Amino acid sequence: MQPSATPAGSPVAPRYDERLTAPRSWWLITVMVALSGGLVLLPLGPVPMLGGLIAAGALAAAAVSSYGSARIRVVADSLVAGDARIPVSALGEAEVLDAEEARAWRSYKADPRAFMLLRSYVPTAVRVPVTDPQDPTPYVYVSTRDPRGLVAALDAVRTD
Repeated sequence: MQPSATPAGSPVAPRYDERLTAPRSWWLITVMVALSGGLVLLPLGPVPMLGGLIAAGALAAAAVSSYGSARIRVVADSLVAGDARIPVSALGEAEVLDAEEARAWRSYKADPRAFMLLRSYVPTAVRVPVTDPQDPTPYVYVSTRDPRGLVAALDAVRTD
């Protein structure tokens, strides 16, 4: 995604930028999947074993990297969470969720109509009500390691 441009043509620096990367333990599991792929093909010989190791490792690494590459940004007047780009003018007051409250909003308090950029390995989150009457989405839930920073960036856009 390209950053928005100002009328003068220079790119706008994001007020907030975070990438939710997969935890190290997931990369250890990726190595184990690669080894398993090699072991499955070991009876066929060393070349198929090497092929299985490389193929299984590449597929597992691609899956972990893809899932773990979610990005959260506040750019210009929008909250960009994953593939969603939401104007801050359509959002209400953001709420910082600690680990316990975030778990509640991802489980029994969750609304199936909500937009959720959810990563279970990130314990804290931000919940922002959607105030646009035309949008049926009740709120946006975003897992983030720096919820206060994200809320501050959203508030800064609102006050500009």
